[in-house]
Amino acid sequence: MKKLIGPFTQILPLAGLPLKGALKDEQLQVVANGGVLTEDGIILAVDDFEKLRKNYPSAQIEEITGDHVLLPGFVDCHTHICFAGSRAKDYAMRNAGKSYLEIAASGGGIWDSVTQTRAATEAELSHLLVQRINRHLAEGVTTVEVKSGYGLSVAEELKQLRAIHQAANKTHAHIISTCLAAHIKPKDFDGAESEYLKYLLSELLPKIKQQGLANRVDIFIERSAFNASDALFYLSRAKQMGFEATVHADQFTTGGSEVAVKARAASADHLEASGDYEIKLLANSDTVAVTLPGASLGLGIGYAPARKLLDAGACLAIASDWNPGSAPMGDLLMQSSVMAAAEKLSSAEVFAGLTYRAAQALKLNDRGTLTKGKLADMQAYPCNDYREILYQQGKLKPVRVWTSENND
Repeated sequence: MKKLIGPFTQILPLAGLPLKGALKDEQLQVVANGGVLTEDGIILAVDDFEKLRKNYPSAQIEEITGDHVLLPGFVDCHTHICFAGSRAKDYAMRNAGKSYLEIAASGGGIWDSVTQTRAATEAELSHLLVQRINRHLAEGVTTVEVKSGYGLSVAEELKQLRAIHQAANKTHAHIISTCLAAHIKPKDFDGAESEYLKYLLSELLPKIKQQGLANRVDIFIERSAFNASDALFYLSRAKQMGFEATVHADQFTTGGSEVAVKARAASADHLEASGDYEIKLLANSDTVAVTLPGASLGLGIGYAPARKLLDAGACLAIASDWNPGSAPMGDLLMQSSVMAAAEKLSSAEVFAGLTYRAAQALKLNDRGTLTKGKLADMQAYPCNDYREILYQQGKLKPVRVWTSENND
């Protein structure tokens, strides 16, 4: 049955905007007193509410009273929210001035999350994940990418990915799973980093493909993780097996974004250390530049050069990096609003980075705008001007969220 939802004081369809480069707010189409016509979770039309009601008299009306601004649902294209335990001790030590190596030596760091996640059951991980996903959904995030990477063995990575798969069946949000077994070399692996990556290629990725648990792989390129040469080999072989690729790139040192471009990865994520060379590489490629302001806030470091990336012509997405170590907050809108003030991003650039450009980082072309044929993933804010949303820096939350999973 057709459903007409509205009227909304303003609708921002985010239609007709370029995939790459800088955006001005003057480029935004704003539909006043608008409505959205849907059927079976798919958008049929976005137009003046009264016009749609007249043209579709048999449509079921979902009436919206009071001032509301409608946006597409957000797409969080980089999270690590399948985990158990806490790293509050790490956070306190880091704020007290301890280094990464000092924290790791005291039993903290990524390996701490690996230990706690390995100790949890598949059911426990799925339960915790559903709670985090549904919090994200209530805050307007309708598509969530979720990485493994706290298992770091064949059995434990498969456990994590199965937990993600189970959670996807228990929420109205859309879940995209990614294998991050190449997070760090596990302490209990007897061999070099290159040998661990070959182990993943031969023993883990075929099982993931066979069981349909993920179509994407990720790798952390950094001095504390994997070098550029080994990473390029791993990504090339994974792509030959049919996986899409993404990269943890340029977080503390450069080199990762160049690998991402060479591997034709869907995205290069982090980029806090990216300089002019890396910015130009990304801008001249089809690899999406994903900024993670939550990590900058959690670690107390500078933001990725979002303004420079946009001005150079890159496709810029914004994601939360929600994880137990460096980005525990997980509030995507707040992080984006604060980064926008620091990096001088327009509202159009932020909203594009949270919707259709973030969808591009996941190779999804069926969401991210409110246009005919797209998924009816939407969120409504209790205000009469879209500029209020970023102005209130995350304190203004959506009061209604729709996804194609619950919009029939």
